[in-house]
Amino acid sequence: MFEYHGWVSVRESADADDSDSDSDSDSDSNSDHGDVLLGRIAETLGARIREIDSPGLLDLRWMNGELFLHLGGFRNHRDPEVLEFFGEVGRLAPGSYGVMHVRDDEDSGRENEVRVVRMVRGRVHEDMEAALSPCVPVLEDPYPG
Repeated sequence: MFEYHGWVSVRESADADDSDSDSDSDSDSNSDHGDVLLGRIAETLGARIREIDSPGLLDLRWMNGELFLHLGGFRNHRDPEVLEFFGEVGRLAPGSYGVMHVRDDEDSGRENEVRVVRMVRGRVHEDMEAALSPCVPVLEDPYPG
């Protein structure tokens, strides 16, 4: 069983957003450049989502002028493409941040854990999610017997 749930705030860089600033015209042109770049990132991610064509949730949308990715699913077997795609987002948009929780009973040595895959400044790190692990007995009762 392979279960995953996550989100990413897709950002082209980790620079502070100055699009609401009235300081000067240079910041406006930088903001316009960022909007164009983020639009291209959105197009690339949208095309990649169509390639993956997962039966799970892969939702890329604009909310209040910002780009967000939501993903989730529950499959019979591991889907390495989902994990790869999470990393691709960070490489394409190195200011991105977010988290994805993964439960994979085929991951030897980690089959009783929920893993948290976190993205900070586009870089991905993975750790055990202590609040949800070990799955048995935290999430589920042990098998009788």
